[in-house]
Amino acid sequence: MRIIILGAGTVGSWVAETFSKDHEVTVVDTDLESIREMDGSDVQVLEGSVCDPAVLFTSHISSMELCIAVTGDDATNILAASMAKHMGVPTVIARVQNPTLLDTTTFDCSETFEIDRLISLESLTAEHLATKIRTPTSEFIEHIAQGSIKAIEVEISGKNKMIGQSIETSGLPEGVHIGLIRSKNTETDQREPPRIAVAADVLCDGDKITLIGDDERVDELIDEIYKKKKNKEVVIAGGGRVGQCLARILQAGPFDVHLIEKDETKSRELADKLQGVKVLHGDATTNKTLAELSIETADVFVACIGDEENNIMACVEVDHIFNETENVVRKDRRVMCVIHRKDYSDIVKKLGIDETVSPRTAMKDEVHKYVGESAVRYSQQIRGSDIGVYEILIEEDAPAIEHVLANLDLPVGRWRAASLSHNGIVRVPRPDDHFETGDYIVALIHDDAVEEVIKMFTGTGR
Repeated sequence: MRIIILGAGTVGSWVAETFSKDHEVTVVDTDLESIREMDGSDVQVLEGSVCDPAVLFTSHISSMELCIAVTGDDATNILAASMAKHMGVPTVIARVQNPTLLDTTTFDCSETFEIDRLISLESLTAEHLATKIRTPTSEFIEHIAQGSIKAIEVEISGKNKMIGQSIETSGLPEGVHIGLIRSKNTETDQREPPRIAVAADVLCDGDKITLIGDDERVDELIDEIYKKKKNKEVVIAGGGRVGQCLARILQAGPFDVHLIEKDETKSRELADKLQGVKVLHGDATTNKTLAELSIETADVFVACIGDEENNIMACVEVDHIFNETENVVRKDRRVMCVIHRKDYSDIVKKLGIDETVSPRTAMKDEVHKYVGESAVRYSQQIRGSDIGVYEILIEEDAPAIEHVLANLDLPVGRWRAASLSHNGIVRVPRPDDHFETGDYIVALIHDDAVEEVIKMFTGTGR
């Protein structure tokens, strides 16, 4: 694949190095020092402004298949990515740091500037943390359609009214469906790999189901499922962008979220800003603050203070408290932190830290979704399964255009439509939906059916 990266800073250089092993990568930047550091690698470098049309034409921009704008300025990234799109690049990604640019309720930057994906390292890091907190033994996609559609795994148990019902008769609200099911093997008591749900599947006590649908409706259903259960308590150290984003994600439930912020003024601002989150002013690296919060009652502790050393100090202190507190089962408590440096990843495991998330890895994983066939905007394998998530561009003369969703000649139980994007509007597909050239569909697909499904929506196989 031919990839152009606009910006050779820390993020751009690292992305270039990562993907240059298997793809043709070109980097554009005005910083000669950044470019010189890449000399001798497999990366092609070009000096100049990423927003200069002459420079972009010199880079053979029209022949590129993927553009990633990752300079240190949001406006520059949005403008450069939009220019690349209009110059013929089929898929463009722009990095942004201002969280308001990701909010589509007031103004949709992606649609207006025709950018396929706006990426925030802080949001990606928070989403990776949230995934590990919500589903510690598996990996599912938090927001499969850039926030419009949510996909999240929940467990049904006890007296839940869905138990014993087929999916067809379970009373799911409009705009929500079940994409995957993970059942327990009654003989071994082990969780089975996920399977794609079909209407006739009967839901059993202890099943873990992946709800897919409109953001608000999914959250309402989650509240209903967990209303009789005690919420898990999550303590977040650090009120920066990662901490705030993680708090917002988890606050929707089923979690009681506490956030510790060292700066007193900022802690007061966050208390007003983060509704439903309990904000405490204090230093999360000290035993005094942790004792005041009664940290031993927490189920999960996450350190995202801003630098590795403080994150590690806070986690070591919490791990010590968990281990020393009577009546606290350590294996049921989890300690997590954000780590930037690769050389720290092996060390932290020896210090009682259960999980780490790297912003660089989060970025790599996100970009990797868009590296593939031209008709497949991104793909991601669900860990521990033979099922992947694919976003497919519906092309002219595709067989699917001739039918409604319910009549597509595709194997039942081997694929599932998760979301449909038409004219910038993303929603859960309906059985009577027609498809048009230029629409995008997100689908869960078994590995053995990928070629067949892609062919249905593009007219070509892999």
